[in-house]
Amino acid sequence: MNEILSLAPQNVWKHFYSLTQIPRPSGHLEKIQAFLLEFGKQVGVESFQDEAGNIIYRKPATPGMEDRKSVILQAHMDMVPQKDKHTQHDFEKDPIPVYVDGEWVKAKGTTLGSDNGMGVAAIMAIMEDKTLKHGPLTALITADEETGMYGAFGLKQGTVEGEILLNLDSEEEGELYIGCAGGEDLTATLEYKEEETDPEDVALKVTLKGLRGGHSGIQIGWGHANANKLMARFMNQVIAYDEACLVSWGGGNMRNAIPRECEQVWRDEFATIEDNISFTAERVDLPKMMVPEEIRDNLVDAIYACPNGVERFIPTIPDTVETSSNLAIVEIGNGKAAIKVLTRSSRESMKDYRNTAIESCFSMAGMHVERSGSYSGWEPDVNSPILHAMKESYKAQFGETPEVKVIHAGLECGIIGVVVPGLDMISFGPTLQCPHTPEERCHVPSVKKFYDFLLATLENTPKK
Repeated sequence: MNEILSLAPQNVWKHFYSLTQIPRPSGHLEKIQAFLLEFGKQVGVESFQDEAGNIIYRKPATPGMEDRKSVILQAHMDMVPQKDKHTQHDFEKDPIPVYVDGEWVKAKGTTLGSDNGMGVAAIMAIMEDKTLKHGPLTALITADEETGMYGAFGLKQGTVEGEILLNLDSEEEGELYIGCAGGEDLTATLEYKEEETDPEDVALKVTLKGLRGGHSGIQIGWGHANANKLMARFMNQVIAYDEACLVSWGGGNMRNAIPRECEQVWRDEFATIEDNISFTAERVDLPKMMVPEEIRDNLVDAIYACPNGVERFIPTIPDTVETSSNLAIVEIGNGKAAIKVLTRSSRESMKDYRNTAIESCFSMAGMHVERSGSYSGWEPDVNSPILHAMKESYKAQFGETPEVKVIHAGLECGIIGVVVPGLDMISFGPTLQCPHTPEERCHVPSVKKFYDFLLATLENTPKK
């Protein structure tokens, strides 16, 4: 703890550390919501929680800055609860075990929560500091961003108002994001009648783990292996050559995290990318029931054929993924099958194309497919006034021009922009690596640059 509290800027790191001590996995936010409300009261800013579970702060302009455009600072309060297989951790009760490793802050065996705890910590530091110069400020800390952007979707018109939105949820310092992909969830389900196993059979539990995993909006183009896809290849082979039966399958637990551990098996082929693959098979007691042969074949075939990974890159920005999908969760057993896929695209027609291809796979397997949680992308505006101001400010501070990019990950900007029309929006943040995995880490020097840049942006906000 002492190491982290001594990092610069101390007012940001102390708040980040306090956030690591409050459980806040997606879907279980009561403790962090109460904590943030109490913090707002303690520092003397207007604070309330809306119907969607979002926390809102309002801070008036400092004297002489009343004529500046009003700014909404935005981040999300929830974190992705991922841990190593051997790590004992209850995300609903236990604090995150953070530590400093050179220039990085990490967690021991779990996700760190710097996505998006660093954005929330920066907001807290700004709300607390009465020496800063800024125009009218509103802070919007959204709920359950990681599981479906539910806080942003539930935001009602009139809850927050502003002319500029600064989203603090990007993950590479020195980059300004002016657009993002939209997304949609697909869930395929099937109920089936189990069959009895043959008492002469032998049962094995096969485990594949150690894959890098990662954020399906950021690492999807890096070539990381998807455990569910590897497992489908393995199952296809053992069914064809060994007449293997299937009792259950469990792979992945987050819709936007590339599955990194899955109970079944495969290894090989990814040796240059995945350097920590672990495969084990252990003898277990023979279960009484299993998946019927025809259902087994249909499910394995559908998972095998399901499009996964990058569909294509943006033709005009060839280093940025345009369309992709993540075969995120497979759950088979006890007479039920459920498969969840998240599709992303900055082009609506391509998002629908990929979704229809996925839907076709599972429909042919006799599964019922539902689409949900669709949200549009954020269209970039290269002539944005706040973009122009921030580029000049960054160059004046650091002697270099920031990169302007479009991100494939889903940001809440597009959703909030519908509720608050006319917003001029930018997303930026400190440097994070491997979000949504236990290897998640935050680069310490980048946090100071990010925060100094944020303060300069507020001080130099354009006039109305």
